[in-house]
Amino acid sequence: MSFVTRHGLWSAEQKDAALRVRRIVEERNLEVIRLAFPDQHGLLRGKTIIAAEAIASLESGCSITTTMLAKDSSHRTVFPVFTAGGGFGMKQMEGAADVLMVADPTTFRVLPWAPTTGWLLCDLYFDDGRPVPFATRGLYKRVLDELGARGCDFVAGLEVEFHIFRLDDAHMRPEDAGQPGTPPSVSLLNHGYQYLTEQRFDQMEPVLEILRRDIVALGLPLRSVEVEFGPSQCEFTFQPRKGIEPADNMVLFRSAVKQIARRHGYHATFMCRPKLPNVFASGWHLHQSVTSRATDENLFMAKEASQPLSEFGRAWLAGLLDHARASTVFTTPTVNGYKRYRSYSLAPDRAIWGSDNRGVMIRVLGGANDPATRLENRIGEPAANPYLYMASQILSGLDGVDRKLDPGPSADTPYEAKAPLLPKSLRDAVGALKDDPFFREKLGAEFVDYYTHIKNAEIDRFLAEVTDWEHREYFEMF
Repeated sequence: MSFVTRHGLWSAEQKDAALRVRRIVEERNLEVIRLAFPDQHGLLRGKTIIAAEAIASLESGCSITTTMLAKDSSHRTVFPVFTAGGGFGMKQMEGAADVLMVADPTTFRVLPWAPTTGWLLCDLYFDDGRPVPFATRGLYKRVLDELGARGCDFVAGLEVEFHIFRLDDAHMRPEDAGQPGTPPSVSLLNHGYQYLTEQRFDQMEPVLEILRRDIVALGLPLRSVEVEFGPSQCEFTFQPRKGIEPADNMVLFRSAVKQIARRHGYHATFMCRPKLPNVFASGWHLHQSVTSRATDENLFMAKEASQPLSEFGRAWLAGLLDHARASTVFTTPTVNGYKRYRSYSLAPDRAIWGSDNRGVMIRVLGGANDPATRLENRIGEPAANPYLYMASQILSGLDGVDRKLDPGPSADTPYEAKAPLLPKSLRDAVGALKDDPFFREKLGAEFVDYYTHIKNAEIDRFLAEVTDWEHREYFEMF
């Protein structure tokens, strides 16, 4: 009996999908299959297996070391994995032991830029069939199950800003290697400062067209390709999808864009605010609503013209605001991302909402009897782990519904309204998470301690570096 069968890991839909995977691999003569899982940062890690071997072992899983879950953003292992419990307090995690990647057959794709390569997204399990508690895709599925138990589905649309540059020098000399290595030297594809002009778009169109074709060929629900205000900055938006699909789409989209761009001589980055002259910060706006499984009705939609949201929608909104500070470590998980929170900058600086106002954290769109009614959370950065970003939204929103919270009035002047300020740094965000017992209860103390340990390791490395600002400020004066 296979591992999948023994532990009942696949649904009927996944079993049918597995049959299709086997057929497609044979019909298209695929040579290799990439097995990938999204790590704690939302980066894809995994192994590439000869296609016949991958298909033969589809239901038995593929082993991978637990140290993949122990790394910070420099890919350093920041847990003492060779001590008792491996730094996780778990026997199964010590000594760089293995866990199993088990493919989700419904995620199968053939990669357009590598046409003999198949791709499968995986979940992580221990040998006894238990989900690995630090795997964020599994965590998000448990949050979706909590919402599903109430007869509801989470619907999310993605609006993602990022930069594409011409790659001038990849800096591949041995002395450029490190953790991290020397970043590439790049040049602009346009000068920016012309929001949505056709001229600026056409300057980026050659690479945008390459990306668009492959993203569509992947089956991702692309809606629009736009040029943003900043130099070499663009935005891709995606049609709303339910459940786990939008999070899966986001990790595949980011990875695909970087791979495709590099193969064609470009460098794509989802870093929030690159340290380049005149370059603007990028955000990830998450459009969200909740639908009834019984009727497919949008539960945010108001029935009366006097209100932009239903009572359920207003309470959900209030929950997002109430837990905004504590959730920023999930929506904005990098040191760099907090450089974006600036007043009067089309980015939020406090937990406030408004009707169709781009200065607020939560922008309410739609109205009475409008099935497209939704909340646009403008807080996130493009580097966020989508499973944690979306899980934080669902948990916060449900808490608002359960407690019947009121979001208060719409803010017409969002940068002047009295409201809790968002954290100014990743250190502040980690502190806000620790000060709010809500996520510790909902996500589990084990996961929160694990995640904040990784974030604190990144912060400590950052604080140990001498910055350009310090050198300019003090080197001559003192």
